[in-house]
Amino acid sequence: MTIDARSDWETRIGIRSGHAFGGQAPALEPPVGLTAEAGGHQVTLTWEPVAGAIGYQVHVADTVDGPFEPLDHSGRDVLSVPHPPYVDTTGTPGQERWYAVSSLSDVHVSGPLSTPVAATPLEQAGGVTVSVDAGSDLGELPRPWRMMIGSEHLSHALSEETTAGRVIGEELTSALSAAHRELGVTHVRAHGIFCDDVAVYREENGEAVHDFTGVDRVYDHIRSLGLYPVVEVSFMPHDLASDPSKTVFDYGAIVSPPKDWERWYDLVRDFTAHLLERYGDEVVEHWSFEVWNEANLEVFWSGTPEEFLKLYDVTAAAVRDVDERLLVGGPSSAAAGWCEELLAHAERSGAPVDFLTTHTYGAPPLDFRPMLERYGRAGTPIWWTEWGVTPTHFYDVSDAVFSGTFLARGMKSAMGRIEALSYWVVSDHFEELGRPPALLHGGFGLRTVGELRKPRWWALAMLEQLGEQRLGVTAGGDGGGSLVEVVAAKAGDGTHTVALWNATLDQTKATGSAPLARDVAVEVTGLEPGAAYALTHERVDEEHSNITRVWGELREDGQDWPTAEQWEVLRDADRLEDLEPVRRLTADQAGSLRVDTVLPMPAMSLLTLTPTS
Repeated sequence: MTIDARSDWETRIGIRSGHAFGGQAPALEPPVGLTAEAGGHQVTLTWEPVAGAIGYQVHVADTVDGPFEPLDHSGRDVLSVPHPPYVDTTGTPGQERWYAVSSLSDVHVSGPLSTPVAATPLEQAGGVTVSVDAGSDLGELPRPWRMMIGSEHLSHALSEETTAGRVIGEELTSALSAAHRELGVTHVRAHGIFCDDVAVYREENGEAVHDFTGVDRVYDHIRSLGLYPVVEVSFMPHDLASDPSKTVFDYGAIVSPPKDWERWYDLVRDFTAHLLERYGDEVVEHWSFEVWNEANLEVFWSGTPEEFLKLYDVTAAAVRDVDERLLVGGPSSAAAGWCEELLAHAERSGAPVDFLTTHTYGAPPLDFRPMLERYGRAGTPIWWTEWGVTPTHFYDVSDAVFSGTFLARGMKSAMGRIEALSYWVVSDHFEELGRPPALLHGGFGLRTVGELRKPRWWALAMLEQLGEQRLGVTAGGDGGGSLVEVVAAKAGDGTHTVALWNATLDQTKATGSAPLARDVAVEVTGLEPGAAYALTHERVDEEHSNITRVWGELREDGQDWPTAEQWEVLRDADRLEDLEPVRRLTADQAGSLRVDTVLPMPAMSLLTLTPTS
């Protein structure tokens, strides 16, 4: 069945469930002020924002006359970006290229191209300068990773089966607990609470029977970890499906519409009422209900777009019939699709959209605030309930340092505009297309089978270590602010933290690019003259905090899983490493100090300045 499920997925994942329908997104004017600044093996593009734009598509051509094509950074999903700057590392030094940018009011609605500009990447790289103003206060640092994390279907956390001798449920539980404890995550989102392994619905003698004992086991377990569920109302129980043969994943999740809409309503209503009775007002205060998953892909929805909108209306009505305060949202779509369509439909039908949810991979999430404003819904929470470096299962980039710097770039982009950016997923204990075949197999997880932390776990851990008060930062030089990005913060005890990384969206450079390394000078100003600090410099790069490199050095050709002795070596290496010994630094009479470092591409550093007496 594993081969069949994977083959089916790879064949149908690109097929849409109908085209864009029923929206009213306008065509927007192109950006003005487009500039292209050449640097070493990179070109940085900037432009003026366009009112109403949720994002921008960068186009490239060999000549001013074109043809211009969307710039493909090999992210395998949405190629547009939410805002400038954009750093292009796909060009060749010495070869001129032309750039133009269009504005998007919806992911499928792109306006005309801007006036083209040209740039030629340079062979030699310059340095980057970063200035952190310790006397500034930009308010509380947003932490969009805290709201939720993705997981394999939650009954998997109760599994007593094993992968490579590891008990699946125990390790998935451990990963979820660690996300809550170490990363501050409060909620978990997963598929399949209505799948038949949880057994919520059956028919006996033609009558519907609802049984929530399986749901109770799952949600009691999640609550025992200190996490709240984001209830994705999916998939279809066998006995309620209009076509039970329509399935996805190795575990056979049914993606058919219901055969009886009244019985679907009754199931959702009774389910919601049961949750409220069992867990009380916390369901109103902390839980939420997301309708289905990626219905704009045929592989996840065998019905029509119109049937999905009916599913949304019926589901939302059933939830709200239990308590008007309960939160319902969607469309939980793939590739940023169907948001315009759901909002247009809700405007006509009156269905609630308490939060807007969608997914994307391979780029920072688009900015749906302008779309919500067009529908009079300014301030509606925006939750990207799936996001990651790639939508592709079993793909090496998921285990690479590159994915950590990608994660940091996306989280910085999301700060202040997105309430939740949920990384998909927490653990490699994940069986959508078959269970893990090897220790590092390109799995979606932040943690491996065996509970080793991948580089992207450490990227989130670094961001979580940042202080509460966000500080002002400026960056300049060759790729400063585009290739090399920075977030800085201050804690109440006077500790200053600076996270900086060197990253591109260009996944053809996922294994690294020596010409994109940068010398970086970090200057912290606004300190007390003569104040002393202990500098800790933690690093994720090819040589540090990189379990993938360690396993690559240990494993023999053809070896899938570690021996007992190798597990011990891996556990010893499973830590966030220092780049250098702790140093003592003193602010000069102007109240500044400086730290110099070299950032490979990809790499991420966390500088911590702790006051000392």
